[in-house]
This record gives sequence, C-alpha cells and structure tokens, in this order.
Amino acid sequence: MENNTLNRMDRVDPNLRDEMLAELFLDQMMNNFKKNKILEEIDQSLKNKNKEAFLRLTEELKSVS
Repeated sequence: MENNTLNRMDRVDPNLRDEMLAELFLDQMMNNFKKNKILEEIDQSLKNKNKEAFLRLTEELKSVS
C-alpha cells in the first residue's frame, strides 16, 4: 500500500508533493504531541487516584491513537 502511495506521489508536482509531505509530517507530530500529553495526564490521574479523570483521558486517548 505504501509503495502504491509513493508511486502516485511521484506523479504530483514537486512543490505540491513537498507541501503535502510537510502537512502529513506536521499532522503526525501534532498527534504524537497530543498522545504524549494525554499519557502524562493519565499517569498523573493514576498517581492522584482520580478514577474519573483516568476514564475520561483513556477515552480521549482512543480518539487520538
């Protein structure tokens, strides 16, 4: 699948391709940042024995992953 996507990317204008790749990269970085932030908050909720926050954050994590 990735190979097929890369083959299609070769046919796209180089400037547009670079813009698309940069956008994909930034989206992935933002998702990683959000996921790590939620994981830190989950750790804190466990330390504080805050069940409500833990449940809310684990649900939020599912939507980011």
